[in-house]
Amino acid sequence: MARQMYEIYINETKIVLLPSTEINDSFIKDENNMVVRYTGKVNSLLNFVDMCEKTTKQESIIIHSMEYKKLKNDFIGLFKVVEAGGGVVVNERDQILMIHRRGHWDLPKGKLEAGEKKKDAAIREVIEETGIDAVEIVGKKLIKTYHSFVNRKGVRCIKLSHWYLMRGKHQTLTPQVEEDIDECRWMTLESFYSKKRKVFSNILLVLNKVQTRKVNNVEQ
Repeated sequence: MARQMYEIYINETKIVLLPSTEINDSFIKDENNMVVRYTGKVNSLLNFVDMCEKTTKQESIIIHSMEYKKLKNDFIGLFKVVEAGGGVVVNERDQILMIHRRGHWDLPKGKLEAGEKKKDAAIREVIEETGIDAVEIVGKKLIKTYHSFVNRKGVRCIKLSHWYLMRGKHQTLTPQVEEDIDECRWMTLESFYSKKRKVFSNILLVLNKVQTRKVNNVEQ
């Protein structure tokens, strides 16, 4: 049975929702890492969200309950859920297609259009944001990530991103400047990790799923 867990990043603080039966002495508890039991009062969840939005002091907040389903539903109910698709494109040189947007290294992704399939959205967004000629999805979905943002109307949103491993040929790229992308670059994972870079934690989760290998050797 798959482990019950919900993980989301709010202003780079990791919030993890768990059943109380999963809590043990291995969890770190200090001034930067909290472990709390859900009281059943939604306002308490809202207080944690508000705290994360205002400060980056906390590294993680683990919230648990014997009523895990209620905890998860109450938490998600604080947000509007927006689905997105994105891709990790690997070329014949084992390089990954990275983009640079608003001061951070990122991976191409974007919101699903009405009625659009997740895979189709992921391919469309990769092509639009990088100018690559064509990409092909390899294997099953790589990972799902969650992070929060506030939209232009001031509504709290959860972006649920569906990530796919893709095959593409090395070529000159064109960043989509209207989406604030100022650079697209092919990099191996070794090169990417060889120096300190500004990158969001949820993007690191995606990259950690990808090993340096020829994309043709990925198990289907």
